[in-house]
Amino acid sequence: MGGPSAEREVSLSSGRECAAALRGEGFEVVEIDAGADIAARLLDVKPDVVFNALHGRWGEDGCIQGVLEWLRIPYTHSGVLASALAMDKEKTKEVYALVGLPIAHSVLAHRDAVEAAHVMAPPYVVKPYNEGSSVGVYIVHEGSNAPRLAQDMPQTVMVEQFAPGRELTCTVMGDRALCVTDILTDGWYDYDAKYVAGGSRHVCPAELPADITAACQEYALRAHAALGCRGVTRTDFRWDEAKGVDGIILLETNTQPGMTPTSLSPEQAQAEGMSFGAFVAWMVEDASCDR
Repeated sequence: MGGPSAEREVSLSSGRECAAALRGEGFEVVEIDAGADIAARLLDVKPDVVFNALHGRWGEDGCIQGVLEWLRIPYTHSGVLASALAMDKEKTKEVYALVGLPIAHSVLAHRDAVEAAHVMAPPYVVKPYNEGSSVGVYIVHEGSNAPRLAQDMPQTVMVEQFAPGRELTCTVMGDRALCVTDILTDGWYDYDAKYVAGGSRHVCPAELPADITAACQEYALRAHAALGCRGVTRTDFRWDEAKGVDGIILLETNTQPGMTPTSLSPEQAQAEGMSFGAFVAWMVEDASCDR
């Protein structure tokens, strides 16, 4: 839990929630705030399984997974390749396209070019291509100037055609798609909307036409499989109601969904009749190494 990424605080919250729930299920739990000495800490603790509650870079992008593979410690969620692929938004979309999943047009561009002029016709979204939790997301509306990006934005960013409509998401648990959630906010589903109490409202299960629910579940399963994921993932969508099933666009697949009190995947599991404790215990029992 924890770690050095921009999502450190969310990870600490996820880790605390998971640790408490796993203790309630009868597991002996040691909480480790991941730092540069993580390999030494793991060798000292000698865990049977690592519950990976890290979010963002180093914890979700294949790095810690590689350490755990080297140490031969089974761990939750996806392996090295799937984690690295899913964390790279542009590579993820290339995989989606190869298996026929619907995506919005996007390009990678240098931040100087993005600030100098519109690299595509507005409306569009500018975001890091390898961060999660809506960290560093800019929406550029029609009639707006080219955006001024924060100093901590990377040199290369993703510029993506804005996909209008409702924000939907669906969790996959092994080979099973859980229910779909409709995320309601007053504006963009940004970092605060995701993690601040009252920042968003979740309708779970979503009140959707049956064909839209079925399509989101099928697409989530196909994305999970195409990226080579295992364990629990969550795929996010935008849905333009006026276009029916053709209005569904995949945004990204999260290989380590949040496990905080306001997180979506635990809510979906609960809607399917599974307590939070049973949900995280399933992840521990599902843990493995790739090799």
